[in-house]
Amino acid sequence: MARKIPSRYSSQQSIISNNYSKIALFGGTFILGIGVGIGITSNASFNPQNVVSREVIDKSAPNPELCVQYGASAIVTDMRIFLSLNPFSVYATQPQMQPGCVLRRSNMTLLEQKRLISGEQVRDCKNRMNTFGFVGSLESKPSINCIYPNDAAGNLFLNPQGSTSSRSEGENF
Repeated sequence: MARKIPSRYSSQQSIISNNYSKIALFGGTFILGIGVGIGITSNASFNPQNVVSREVIDKSAPNPELCVQYGASAIVTDMRIFLSLNPFSVYATQPQMQPGCVLRRSNMTLLEQKRLISGEQVRDCKNRMNTFGFVGSLESKPSINCIYPNDAAGNLFLNPQGSTSSRSEGENF
């Protein structure tokens, strides 16, 4: 003989089952909304017009293997500033952005070995605690400059206000 469940118990079970269904539906909608939102707002593309990662910069650098092994790839900005004194005004040209490479101080002699710079240029640059940076392929007359690190302002992206972290040894050139 089958036992009959009271109707009050059956209606409570139906309400509880109904609540779980609503929670699951709202949860699924919430997760789907987050996924759609991320998909819409994420505009990461890897074309040359949009530099979004270190890998894109590394691949664009002149002599990328040498650059990554002996230094760091860089974005080089060439810009001129004109300053007039009477009347006092400051004018700037449009910056020209191009891929480049910064060598570590310990690897500066690579350019001398390739006969792109002289030993005197290496000594002069080293004496001022500088290093070399270049634009263009090393095989086809690159533009090479003695450059110095400018850490006066610091990197506010890596060291937010109030942060006590310092640069690691690997970041020093």
